Amino acid sequence: METPICDFVRAYAESRPVRMHMPGHKGSPQVGPEALDLTEIEGADVLYSSEGIIRRSEENAAALFGAARTVYSAEGSSLCIRAMLYLAMLTAKEKGIPLRLLAGRNAHRTLMTAAALLNLDVDWILPAPGENLLSCDVTPEMLEKELDKGPYMAVYLTSPDYLGRRVDLRAAAEVCHRRGVPLLVDNAHGAYLKFLPEDSHPITLGADACCDSAHKTLACLTGAAYLHLAAHAPESWAERAEQAMALFASTSPSYLILQSLDRMNRELAGDYPARLRGTAEKLAGMKKTLLSEGWVLAGDEPLKLTLRAAARGYTGLELQELMREKGIECEFADREYLVLMPSADTPEGDRERLFSALREIPQRTPLADQPPALPVPEKACSIREAMFSPRETLPVDRAAGRILADACVSCPPAVPVIIAGERITPQAAECMKYYNITECECVL
Repeated sequence: METPICDFVRAYAESRPVRMHMPGHKGSPQVGPEALDLTEIEGADVLYSSEGIIRRSEENAAALFGAARTVYSAEGSSLCIRAMLYLAMLTAKEKGIPLRLLAGRNAHRTLMTAAALLNLDVDWILPAPGENLLSCDVTPEMLEKELDKGPYMAVYLTSPDYLGRRVDLRAAAEVCHRRGVPLLVDNAHGAYLKFLPEDSHPITLGADACCDSAHKTLACLTGAAYLHLAAHAPESWAERAEQAMALFASTSPSYLILQSLDRMNRELAGDYPARLRGTAEKLAGMKKTLLSEGWVLAGDEPLKLTLRAAARGYTGLELQELMREKGIECEFADREYLVLMPSADTPEGDRERLFSALREIPQRTPLADQPPALPVPEKACSIREAMFSPRETLPVDRAAGRILADACVSCPPAVPVIIAGERITPQAAECMKYYNITECECVL
């Protein structure tokens, strides 16, 4: 597998040119890898108007992932999500379909900000009663029922979610395509799923478009991501993909990030899939042992270990601190769960260190407290109107009755207590306090 971006940058750096162009560090060896950090000089191609080495590298990635078109992002999956929604919006306008999206409620906050920027209405598929706030299991039956309330410009699902739970995307795609609605998938946590023995990547399973965060589960720099478009997606999407990305992207992409995506192609065409398979097998064995020793796990994602802390007698935050004491930093913790994300690049010794640390934690009496039920959303205005309004920050105790102006959860794809534009009910305020949300932004 060729690596045209890496080859060009390396050759340029080795030629030791007089750099009368950006960036300002001029490749100084005193500050690390910056000799390989370039801008869009002659021969380096132009991201989102690609004709040379970037386009060739993206075509390599598309072939590996089975996509009709793959476009690189140096700004994570957030950029890809905005671009996907923009493409679906353009098609909806051409067909006279309302700018209305049907989405699983466990979406990344980028969906909310994109809806504000594009002025989209969003109807939410809510979690079943008693379901954890991070998850939202969307069944084909639920999807059929919700689509009856259409028309919709697209369906937007998050799979895998932060706990490693996955939607039946093949069944969801069948429902969407039978109803003539494109399926968009936030696959930020699942780029590696393409390369396991059972290929469960969204494009393989029938999604029209998806985003993958290469930096989350593959050996890429932070910010590296893919926008994948399927062969059956509207034809105009591939033609407009770069325009869609450019609308929201910086005009100064990181060539270090682009090189990491380019190099990943060679890895994925080589032995990296075998390493992924080996890691998944070892983690499956670890999970089996932990289950036999009384741990309760969540999710079925192969390279994610999600522990139900409460069932062990701890909060997730307590387990997180126990891990830190042993020099292990976790991905995420809340009152109920602890999330750990090993990868194919996790050294064997580090995996064993984690395994030993978990096995040393004694079982305690399970915690009895249950999270409060999610409030029924009460829409007061559009997401755009709320997010573009003047606002003030209030303690949650004083926010009941007000309209939420912005997200009150951070970036994980999670089910928010409420969404911008919804009214903060007393039940919502109690739910926020349970999850240690002490203040929120309210519309003036």
